[in-house]
Amino acid sequence: MRNLVFKYKSKIIFGIIGTSLGWAYWYFVGCASGHCAITSSPVNSSIYGLIMGVLVSDIFKTNKKQD
Repeated sequence: MRNLVFKYKSKIIFGIIGTSLGWAYWYFVGCASGHCAITSSPVNSSIYGLIMGVLVSDIFKTNKKQD
């Protein structure tokens, strides 16, 4: 389990940051009418932030040569 956490450390960190930013976007900007698919609910906004955070973490991925 510990090796798994260290292996995906950057994805976990960026996922937490993305979730927090998704919730913050819902809280501060949100959707006044309630018809917005992503920003109408804090759960949807947080999940979207999580997904985007994990995808952004791949940008910073270093290529390690495996023998």
